[in-house]
Amino acid sequence: MLNKTSKLAFAITLIAGILLIAGCPTRTSIANINRDPGRFAGKEVTIAGHVSEAFGALGNGVFQIDDGSGRMWVYSQNYGVPGNGNKVAVTGRVEQGFAFGGRSFGVILRETERRH
Repeated sequence: MLNKTSKLAFAITLIAGILLIAGCPTRTSIANINRDPGRFAGKEVTIAGHVSEAFGALGNGVFQIDDGSGRMWVYSQNYGVPGNGNKVAVTGRVEQGFAFGGRSFGVILRETERRH
């Protein structure tokens, strides 16, 4: 009986792990997004790197991530704006033609999740 219970627990854990991995967007280099932004437009991706520039107030703002392959602006709504030099991983949707605070940004990532 214990053997069947162990096998069932293993199978459930394996299935849960596969579903979790399948639901997570894959990490994408900023260079790939900048090379062909139309391919990524509207899709959810994850980028990671160091914050190179940031501005905002009251939990909203924009910050730029440098992953070593390129730089990309991230629009943060209700997630706060990390300080310069912080290492972050951000998941969001790629959008084109975005304006914030009187500035225009060609391609941005609209943040939906962040990990430090």
